[in-house]
Amino acid sequence: MKILYLEDDINLSETIVEFLQEEGFGVVYVYDSEEALDKLYHENFDLLIFDVNLDGMNGFELLKSLRDANIKTPAIFTTSRNTIDDLARGYEVGADDYLKKPFALKELLFRIKAIIKREYKTSQELLSLYENIVFNINTNELIVNEEKTILNHKESELLKLLIKNRNQCVMFDTIFENVWSFDEIHSDMSLRTYIKNLRSIIGKDKIVSIKKVGYKLV
Repeated sequence: MKILYLEDDINLSETIVEFLQEEGFGVVYVYDSEEALDKLYHENFDLLIFDVNLDGMNGFELLKSLRDANIKTPAIFTTSRNTIDDLARGYEVGADDYLKKPFALKELLFRIKAIIKREYKTSQELLSLYENIVFNINTNELIVNEEKTILNHKESELLKLLIKNRNQCVMFDTIFENVWSFDEIHSDMSLRTYIKNLRSIIGKDKIVSIKKVGYKLV
């Protein structure tokens, strides 16, 4: 799971980043909202963890701008603000969870795992896709008949999106919005190449084309 972590307290940030990396997560950490926006422009993330009290654009304003731009990446606020009005605002702007400082590191881990459970319908990092196929959502390894293949970034993001929407048609526009960054050029040809690669690993019948408008993991 790739996490964007925004926190302007350097000591706290270093502690959290070290802990999350030890737990197997990939973490990109930034110290202000402008830097966070720049990272979001160039990269895709599975989870956002934002402090609220920041110079310039605060965490509430940042997340609202992302939700207004139809960026639906799950988000957790970590903040010393503890009034009911702050809590309400956090959820109103689109947060999935709200963690009051100070907090235990394991509590943050529990909150992250709860989001994983909801997003992928499991609390485990290993997802059993089929009887002989397992996907590790943290390392991007596909294990087929005990043989491991590490997917590249686009392939893993595409597979995660299909897993989240399993047995549903994921439209081309939705795929491009979630798998490609804002400044990346995408094409039907490149998408078909990634689909072909995934099919070659898990089986041609596992990812089906739906009326030339999208794909579905069955």
